[in-house]
This record gives sequence, structure tokens and C-alpha cells, in this order.
Amino acid sequence: MSDFAKIIADPHWFPHVFNPAQRAVTFIRIDRARLGQPAFLADATSDGAEPVAIPLDQIASSGIQTAPLHFIFHTAFCRSTLLVRALEQPGLCTGLSEPGVIASLVNAGDAGRAAVLPITQLLARGWGEGEPVFVKPTNHANVIAPALMEAAPNARAILMTNPLPSFLAAVLRKGMMGRRWARQLYLEMMGYAGMDLGMDAREQFAMTDLQAGALAWFLNQRYLEALTRKFGDRVRVLDGDAFGADPARALEAVGTFTGVPIDAARAKAIATGPVFTADAKTGEDYAAKAARDAAAVESAVVEDEIGKVSEWIGMIAKQAGLDVPLRGTLV
Repeated sequence: MSDFAKIIADPHWFPHVFNPAQRAVTFIRIDRARLGQPAFLADATSDGAEPVAIPLDQIASSGIQTAPLHFIFHTAFCRSTLLVRALEQPGLCTGLSEPGVIASLVNAGDAGRAAVLPITQLLARGWGEGEPVFVKPTNHANVIAPALMEAAPNARAILMTNPLPSFLAAVLRKGMMGRRWARQLYLEMMGYAGMDLGMDAREQFAMTDLQAGALAWFLNQRYLEALTRKFGDRVRVLDGDAFGADPARALEAVGTFTGVPIDAARAKAIATGPVFTADAKTGEDYAAKAARDAAAVESAVVEDEIGKVSEWIGMIAKQAGLDVPLRGTLV
């Protein structure tokens, strides 16, 4: 077996970046323990070995052995990172949180289409005997969710979202950069899932940051609803707030939906374990961070703004004939 073939067969050699100009995938070597750490895999570095670039054509013709694969698509700030971290359970299932290679597929545009299938297969390599793999892409990769689902025809997907007030509060907690991100997300969503909102360019420019973010959230709801129609029984909707309130119930439902043996006892053990005592993205104490987050948006002015924007989105949704947020179908 050649060195390239050994890398392609070994999940510890992780597909990190797709380079469309070179039509190659760069692999980095990571230990299993890295999967359970808070930081996204997009930020991982190679552990004890130099990165290796392998031509896409060689990967596509290598006959990759795969495990069952499932996805977690999301609208951001809805506990999707917590869910995929909870599903990183050696001996049971594998959780991959935001691999950078998926974002690079999106950035590659049309050139990335030929790489979707081989990269999906690389992500589906089994890390342990009988372990299915759960992949949570960045929310900015929702645009290729249909392509990912078609590349893995047996995959199921959990579509995570949350109520608009929860989403907007998270945007505000991130300060100026959160508000800027909300505007960027609006532009992004209008690019691939847009609709005629009856506003000219001047009116759109005059929107507040929260209005732009709320419209992005609404467009994401429409997009996820379209995924439920396209893929039918292969997808389920999970409300992030409901997951936070009763994680054991949600984890058991994930197991039932995907065929992973997460019974009530196992779900309770995971939900009362260390993953749920630390913030999923930073690793800091969850209770302390939650208290700080609540204090950051505790204001009558903020509550009034979120309330008015939520009412506005409710009117838009009614005109569009869509109930938002999407009704949970997993639990």
C-alpha cells in the first residue's frame, strides 16, 4: 500500500482543506482526543506530522471504506456544537464539529462540486468499530446541504434551529462583531435562498443590525423547510432551546432516528456528563458563562428591540405562509 493510500484509509489523517486550483485535499493528522475538544476542527493543526496534499483524482479512485454518516445542519447559536460534542462518544459514535474542508468546498464555488462526494466519503471513515459518524458543518455551508445529502444517500440529518429571540440575543452578546456577522449572514442568505421582500436597496441599507439578522434567520427557516420537503423522512427538526431544556430526551431521539443505540440510560449518562458542564465552544464553566451572557443582554431597551423585530418577522412569515420557527419533529 502506498503512503497516499495509507493516509486515505486512516481517519486520523483528516481532510482539512480543499484547494480548487491544485484540485487537491490537504490532510492533517489528529488524535481521537482532538475530536472531543471545544475548538472547531477548522482550527485544528497537524499533530506530530507534516500536512500532506493528495490529488482529488487519486482520492476519488481509492475505494474509501465508510461508516454510516449523518449530518447536523443548523441556523447558528442553537446548541448544535453542544449536540455534536455530546455525540463524540468513543465506542458508540463519532462527532465531527465544523471540519474546515466543508467550508473550503463552499468557498471553491463551482469548482468544489466535483469534490463533494470524495470529501463526504473521507469524513465518513470510521473511527471505531461500528461507530457511525455525525458531521456538523458550519452554518455557512447550508448552501451545499442538498449536495452533501445526495453524496451520502443513506445519511440522515438533524436540522437545528431556535426561536428568533434566542438567536438575536446571541447576536447581541457578541457585540459589534456579532452585529456585523448578522448583516453578512443576511447578504449570504439572500444570495442563495433569497426572496422578494418588497424593499429596495435604500430600505435594505436602512435596516437595523437586528432586522438584517432576523431576516437572515427567517430565510434560513424557509431554506430548512425546503430541505424537509426535499428529503422527507431523512430529516428531523430539533429546537435548540428544547434540547437545552431536556438533552437526555433529545439524545435518545437522535439514537432512535439514526439507529445509534442511545437508550434512555445512555442518554441520561451523556446528558449528566462533563460535556454539559462546560461551554461547547470555549470549554469554560457553563454556569458562569450563561450568567454572563444573560447579564450582557439584560436591558429593557434590548428586550423592546427584540420584541419589535420578532413581531415584524412574524408578519413577514405570515405573508409568506410559513410558521416560524420550524416545528420540532425529532422530539
